[in-house]
Amino acid sequence: MKGSRDAALRRARSAALIGLAVVVSAGCSGGDDSGAKGDAAALPARPPGVHSWTGRPCDLLRDAPPAAGFSLGSTTDSASPETQEDIGENGARPLYRRTGCLADLKGPDGAFWKLSATASVYEDPEPARHAFRVKEDLDRAHGRGPEKVHDTAYALPADDGGRPGRTLLLWNGDLVLTVSAYAPHGSTEREVRKDLEQILGTTARRVEDGLRDHDAPSPPPDARPL
Repeated sequence: MKGSRDAALRRARSAALIGLAVVVSAGCSGGDDSGAKGDAAALPARPPGVHSWTGRPCDLLRDAPPAAGFSLGSTTDSASPETQEDIGENGARPLYRRTGCLADLKGPDGAFWKLSATASVYEDPEPARHAFRVKEDLDRAHGRGPEKVHDTAYALPADDGGRPGRTLLLWNGDLVLTVSAYAPHGSTEREVRKDLEQILGTTARRVEDGLRDHDAPSPPPDARPL
């Protein structure tokens, strides 16, 4: 009888510890943007939205670091209020406006990384969807190996003068967003990939949310992601 009671106590204690671990894990995953939820590989798809242009895109990145241990350094806004013409389907010339931010990042060890984000805001969702699909097809045709994050976002390796990096491309409603990050010289892709993905995912979420017009109605169902 005593052995049975001891076994039951051990099972109960083990179950309690497992339950505590699950609660702690759930609490960590629901933390701020600098946590694991920022990984590009885990970037969740969001319902399509309507987005607005801004002349100060770098301001969207100032509230918190893009990854644990990183800090935002000097920034440069690259934003033109002039509309541009895209090359659409069947000779169409859809219009869009582009805004972007180039920033230096300081890593946990003091080394400098580079981050850029470019957003193209179209007048309608369908041309934005087409532009995203064309870019994805081109990257695939050139063997750059797009890695699906979800159906409306993908990542691929990048390089900047020997600095290993990654690029994330995302489409949402009338927005096409490109985010690139590069590690310091001398880094290897393998050792910096986790930080790169975290920076990309966090930056993409902040820019998309910062440009989103939360008071505007969502695009019609036929403009939603495939």
